[in-house]
Amino acid sequence: MAGLKSLAKDTAIYGVSSIVGRFLNYLLVPIYAAAMSAASGGYGIVTEVYAWTALLMVILTYGMETTFFRFVNKEGENPAKVYSTTLIMIATTTLIFLSVCMVFLQEIANVMGYHDHPWYIGMMAIVVAMDSFQAIPFAYLRYKKRPILFASLKLLFIFLNISINLCYYVFLGGSDVFYAFFFNLICTGVIMILLVPQLKFAEGFDKALMKKMLRYSFPILILGVAGILNQVVDKIIFPHVYPDPNQAKVELGIYGASSKIAMIMAMMTQAFRYAYEPFVFGKSKDKNSKKLYADAMKYFIIFTMLAFLTVSLYLDVIKYILAPDYWAGLKVVPIVMMAEIFMGIYFNLSFWYKLIDETKWGAYFSFAGCFVLILINVIFIPKYSYMACAWAGFAGYAVAMTLSYIVGQKKYPINYDLKSIGIYTFLAISIYFISLILPIENILLLLIVRTILLALFAGYIVKKEFLKR
Repeated sequence: MAGLKSLAKDTAIYGVSSIVGRFLNYLLVPIYAAAMSAASGGYGIVTEVYAWTALLMVILTYGMETTFFRFVNKEGENPAKVYSTTLIMIATTTLIFLSVCMVFLQEIANVMGYHDHPWYIGMMAIVVAMDSFQAIPFAYLRYKKRPILFASLKLLFIFLNISINLCYYVFLGGSDVFYAFFFNLICTGVIMILLVPQLKFAEGFDKALMKKMLRYSFPILILGVAGILNQVVDKIIFPHVYPDPNQAKVELGIYGASSKIAMIMAMMTQAFRYAYEPFVFGKSKDKNSKKLYADAMKYFIIFTMLAFLTVSLYLDVIKYILAPDYWAGLKVVPIVMMAEIFMGIYFNLSFWYKLIDETKWGAYFSFAGCFVLILINVIFIPKYSYMACAWAGFAGYAVAMTLSYIVGQKKYPINYDLKSIGIYTFLAISIYFISLILPIENILLLLIVRTILLALFAGYIVKKEFLKR
């Protein structure tokens, strides 16, 4: 139980930077939505470019965060040498990437359809290079159990970014998409400077260690690419398969803005991951580790279901963070949230193959899910627009999650409390559908009844999980 309390404490602190931080960062959504009308397609540009940066981040870090945690906790390895070797590897590859992008900037912009605005791509190339490098010192802070400094730096970036965007888009009435990327570049540079004290190269570079780390990380890279494709490929391919190229940016903007509301699940999963990854590798030698992993899974599902209900039941209020011309996309929110829950469960399940050094399985599962997702998008986007994107994500993550559970129970069996998990899931889904069919037209009365339903679910959690102790 002490291990779970430590996990909960670290998750809470990391949650400041992840859950609260991303919530604050999502203030940019209504800012951009108000400054860039849906019809202009401006937010569609932001959505597409950031989808590419997310994919590039995974490629440029090539699994080194997880690999760092594996080797820094491995017997016989020098933690300082592991850190310096990892830093040098990431620094080298990001500099190569950035050099190629700058040399062929116009050509890349032409291919992406931004021939008149190459510095949209140039600025984000610099940002993604710095972000990729920063991933390792941020991982080092997690390894050193310094969540407060970690959270402070993450929050500083967000406050700076929001403040500058507010000044331009709200107080000065600006609407140019260029500055959305430019302000990101400025804030990322500030954090880069502040991370300099965490860069420790004294132990130098170990070529033999690099080879071992690359052998371990390569399947994680494949896994990561497949995983991030599950999250962003719909936004990348949408403009290329939607029948009307001009309307595609409009539809993509509506989908991008609406699905941001569903990202509360991504926030919770990310906060949990920051604490859970070092926790799992640190506890891997404990004889009671499997029980801890099973309990962690159950509580993750409980609280993500609570978050799902909170967002879904109050969507009639939450929608006002967007301009009315984006409300058409709100129907994707519950679907995208469930997809994110599947992704979180899949992440929790994924540790069995990391702990037994068979990371190839993660690549198999993720590519299976990605294949399903891409297939659904390509076939159904032309007819159903962004609704196809939402259901494709749901199906893709469901496939990856199910495969990981089935194979994991054979390779590294864990006795998950499926009965309790099933009951909580059934109750949450039932409450959601009940809220949809309530014959109440008065919005205030409807919200009161939904609040009662939410309170009943929360009360059941407290009674079953906390009062019994």
